[in-house]
Amino acid sequence: MITLKQMTYFEALARRLHFGQAAQDVHVSQPALSAQIAELERRLGCVLIERNRGAVVLTETGHQLLPGFQRILHEVRTIEEQARQDYGVLSGTLKLGLIPTLAPYLLPTLAPLLSERFPRLELQVREAVTETLVQQLHIGNLDAVVAAVPINEPWIAHDELFSDRFYMVASENDDVLVSPLNQHKIALDRLLLLEEGHCLRDQALALCEERPEANLVNFGATSLTTLLQMVANGMGRTLLPEIAVPAESFKRGDIRIMEFAPPVPERGIALFYRRGTHRQSDFDALSALIREIARDIFDEAARILSDARHHAATPIR
Repeated sequence: MITLKQMTYFEALARRLHFGQAAQDVHVSQPALSAQIAELERRLGCVLIERNRGAVVLTETGHQLLPGFQRILHEVRTIEEQARQDYGVLSGTLKLGLIPTLAPYLLPTLAPLLSERFPRLELQVREAVTETLVQQLHIGNLDAVVAAVPINEPWIAHDELFSDRFYMVASENDDVLVSPLNQHKIALDRLLLLEEGHCLRDQALALCEERPEANLVNFGATSLTTLLQMVANGMGRTLLPEIAVPAESFKRGDIRIMEFAPPVPERGIALFYRRGTHRQSDFDALSALIREIARDIFDEAARILSDARHHAATPIR
């Protein structure tokens, strides 16, 4: 008899068309995934994939059987979600993904608060870039994702959480006193960005009118903390989301956080999950809790920025 594991592995391989990437998605070694696919083919008595010099191609039979496997896997996930609801809101296991520019600022408060208010919940967290989180959500390795909008997938629903405004950060010794904005556009003069794949990099570039590569300062940084250390040492400037202001500016006297004049650039943050889920009450409760945490963080950010206004230039215009 074929197994759910085999169908899960085949679904991942059919989506990725790459053994290594599919194995990473389902958290097994490549040989283990290949062996299960071969066993699935043996059990069915047919060939599902063609292997040709490293390339993976679904056979006609593979294409025909894939929708059936996907329906079965969807039904199994639905049953699991329904069973969890018998234990009450936010109980059982919740596998939550967050992007790197949110996780360090939400999790230190979110995790203990969830433990306190929902003691029957086991929280499992994955931090990764948006593309990876969406892939993991699709195959059921994650239940929900906190990320920036938009994520344009027809199978995904979302709850809006909050708007996260951007600020310009420069070294305390940086002599820039005039706005880098031009009709709500940022000049890419010594602008430090996160490495490729991070949505904050894309959001920053979307605000820019021109993108001459010579003006970008690329270090392959994977965190805002690293970027701010570079800024503090006079290596450039960067954008900082409001959610990060309290944590990243705490007791720092080597950077300057400057406001933008209206309309202030911002990103929308949402909780994403599979459409048609039976865990809607869980996600409603989780969304409410994240909004509560964000309000407290933004209140603290407002206090910090108010103090900073007395020691910095006027808001950027």
